Amino acid sequence: MKLFNLIPLAICLSFSAHAAPERALSLDDIMHFETLQQPVISDNGKVIAVQATPDRGDSRALIRFSDNRKQYEIINGTDVNVSADGKFVLATIEATLFDRETKKKDDLPHQIVLLNTENGKQQQFDKVNSASFSDDGHFLVVKFEANKPEPAESELANTESKIPEPTTSEPIALKSTASETKNTNNAKADSEPPEIEKADKGADIRLINLATEQQTQLSDVTRFVFDKTGNYFVAAVNQGESKLHQVVLITLDNQTQHQLYTSTDEHIEALAMSDDGQYVAVTKGAASAIRYGREYNMLLIDVQQNKQQQFAQSEGWTYNQYSSLQFSKDGQRLFVGRVPKVEQQAELADYQKPNDVFNPEIITAKKQLRIWHGDDAKIKPQEVKEYEQELKRTYLAVLHLDSNTLVQLADQMVPDVTYGEQTRFLLASSDVPYQKMITWAGFYRDVYLVDVSNGNKIPVLTQQPSGEMPTLSPQAKYLAYYQQGNVYLYDVASQRKINLTANISTPFANEDHDYPSEAPGYGFGPWLADGSAITVYDKYDVWQFNSASKQGFMLTNGEGRKQKTQFRIVGLVQDKPLPAVVNNAETVLLQGYSHLSKADGFFSVKIGVAGVNRLTESNSKLTLLARADKAATVVFSKQRYDLYPDLYIADNTSPQKAVQLTTLDKQRKPFKWGNAELVHWRDGDGIKMDGVLIKPANYQAGKQYPTLVYFYRFMSDRLHAFPDMKLNHRPNFAWYADNGYAIFLPDIRFEIGYPGISSVKALTAGVQKLIEMGVSDPNAIGIQGHSWAGYQSAYAVTQTNIFKAIVTGAPVSNMTSAYSGIRHGSGLARQFQYETGQSRIGESLFKAPQKYIENSPIFYVDRIQTPMMIMFGDKDDAVPWEQGVELYLAMRRAGKDVVFLQYEDEPHHLKKYPNKLDYSIKMKQYFDHYLKGAPAPDWLRQGEAYREYKKAD
Repeated sequence: MKLFNLIPLAICLSFSAHAAPERALSLDDIMHFETLQQPVISDNGKVIAVQATPDRGDSRALIRFSDNRKQYEIINGTDVNVSADGKFVLATIEATLFDRETKKKDDLPHQIVLLNTENGKQQQFDKVNSASFSDDGHFLVVKFEANKPEPAESELANTESKIPEPTTSEPIALKSTASETKNTNNAKADSEPPEIEKADKGADIRLINLATEQQTQLSDVTRFVFDKTGNYFVAAVNQGESKLHQVVLITLDNQTQHQLYTSTDEHIEALAMSDDGQYVAVTKGAASAIRYGREYNMLLIDVQQNKQQQFAQSEGWTYNQYSSLQFSKDGQRLFVGRVPKVEQQAELADYQKPNDVFNPEIITAKKQLRIWHGDDAKIKPQEVKEYEQELKRTYLAVLHLDSNTLVQLADQMVPDVTYGEQTRFLLASSDVPYQKMITWAGFYRDVYLVDVSNGNKIPVLTQQPSGEMPTLSPQAKYLAYYQQGNVYLYDVASQRKINLTANISTPFANEDHDYPSEAPGYGFGPWLADGSAITVYDKYDVWQFNSASKQGFMLTNGEGRKQKTQFRIVGLVQDKPLPAVVNNAETVLLQGYSHLSKADGFFSVKIGVAGVNRLTESNSKLTLLARADKAATVVFSKQRYDLYPDLYIADNTSPQKAVQLTTLDKQRKPFKWGNAELVHWRDGDGIKMDGVLIKPANYQAGKQYPTLVYFYRFMSDRLHAFPDMKLNHRPNFAWYADNGYAIFLPDIRFEIGYPGISSVKALTAGVQKLIEMGVSDPNAIGIQGHSWAGYQSAYAVTQTNIFKAIVTGAPVSNMTSAYSGIRHGSGLARQFQYETGQSRIGESLFKAPQKYIENSPIFYVDRIQTPMMIMFGDKDDAVPWEQGVELYLAMRRAGKDVVFLQYEDEPHHLKKYPNKLDYSIKMKQYFDHYLKGAPAPDWLRQGEAYREYKKAD
């Protein structure tokens, strides 16, 4: 590895822009084009790590500094993590793509690299399962693969080295030469030990003091955790063969060990430590019992007073292998997941003696049958899909450490309790009463407040849409929620519900809602930390409502609606899983999205004071990606169609002074790229519509171009979005633009009951606008859509001949048969989609059969004059792939130009890269043939006969 002193950005871009003449963008270029993943920032905001991943190939980890004084790169680095102080970075070293494609998964190396960001030294660890930093960043724990122990410290090759002076203007990849580790603890006992279940087996871990490099090794560790203060580390050790089960406490400053608990016959399962290190909690159960039905007890250990207390089954509640443990942040409560009972997995009867083969009970026990009963709460596919989830379900209870009382909070009727730091009440909800009606009506829940002291539940809301869950104030004095167009505040003490927005003319219901269901709200911003106020969003502005007076005002002073800019609070520190809060008079960062220009900007507002201050001017899309926990530092990206979303770092009070951290936009420089612009028109009903026109590279005014229409619902917000540089179920915009296509992304607005014709009105009017502009060749316009857009595109060509070719992916073609189909990914019935959801019919099939027929492409295939290519994965988990078969057979029967691509063993979106590449190639060939007059490839001209290939060994 070498340090690299950054060349000024302007010089870098100038050099890359003139390094080579422009060339055509190829599939190979798309495969190698890197995309930045979610960045990670140190708590002090000084070090940022991010993974750069090509569509196909090997990733690299990029490490940047907020002052831009140096940077590192780790070849094949993935899954980056940064210590709290920024002094160290962890990266998993992934095997090369060639090895991943040609070797078995178990044969691939599992390595991590630890980088010292202060001096560039690095260490490599082999055969690693996982690694993580302590909360303060001073310690690292490395967990090695089970049964593949690392060598003793003396055997570990020292891979640290001084960093030479830079000799190149490009970052140098970090490489390590650590030797493969050897198994030094593999000796077997004379007698064969009892077989231990895989999930009960532990692994070797190494605890490393990053400042002193002092190390402690433990074997057979199944769980471990640091306290938040950085004083202690605790591990659960389970050595089944030697019947040794321990809870080991390590004092971090000197790494001395102390056994908190030891057993010869109880396996230690869950493990937690309070933030201050005073308490340790574990669950433990008979090691000899089969894990599936093993019953556990809970043990609480007071580390400071050296006391232990066991909590066994009580009041019909017990513990199993999935019981979780979590201390509250103040160390006063321990939350634990419990279950009503634990039992071993049922077994089917089997033939034990000759006459058993004639025993009806034993024979029928081998049946393969699922009974679907009309009164089942869930239909069988949903029940099957959720079986494992339900198997792992536990019900939250809380142990109050001061009074030593254990209170059950959740139960089978109200199973879901949201964890929080509130000491009196927590939010609870239940979908149990609505599980049957989910099939056709969508998702609802009853909402409760559960008393943390005794488990009593106070009903608050009945049949509340699941997407509109309330928010509880930090002290649990108030509950804010949205319902039927208004925002309410529930006063917990008085149990009164106050309509906060009854006398406000501004709408709080979604103004663009075009579904056959109640319009949702725009959501809530943060509470004030003292619970004195809650922030609320309308379409454009941020409001602040006082909890005591119930009065509100526009925090953004109405500037959002005036400027048609949507303001949202961003960049807050969040102590996960708790929601972020703000303080009175605190200045916070706003992101503003202009519905007129489709661009973003950063603004600021002071909590409690009406008024907005603009911080940045932007003709781009801004995305805030990370915020430092202990510094006012944010990381964000800035992008346009012709600007890659590189990373920038800034103080959250002055994003206009941001410093650019990455320069991946240089990947775009060798190619012709084109640009994007906003287009306006009116649809068939005279409604104003927006869309995005991506002009082809080297566009010439007055020249007509073949045009590809791609859409879904609202697309104009993608005006400033950089094209997704991947090969998947969508056309790659940059590739098509480079090949002389214009791309059109129109918005669609729907009329309930008539989704098909609504889409046609928007599409045809939008395309006509491009023809009138002189951009689109009227004889060379194609359309491509997937899923919901696949349906719309298939329907559109039954109503208009404006399109000269269509590629439709995973379309519903027959709403009458799709209505009672199954979403195989979730096991849910599809009926709710039509009655209340995306398909927007608004009534059941038996109440409005004609609407289902009128909106189904299959009933109008005789009208279709447009050549059609259908694509489906035959394991589609959202739309039954038989919908594609129906459309294909109808087109075939009507003598239409149709080809059907069935990708085997693929879900709703193609996952296997060979299939994604093949589909991208075939889609391009298809449009090139019908829109540009290119010769038809053989597969399109004459099909392809079925054949079987020799299977790999």
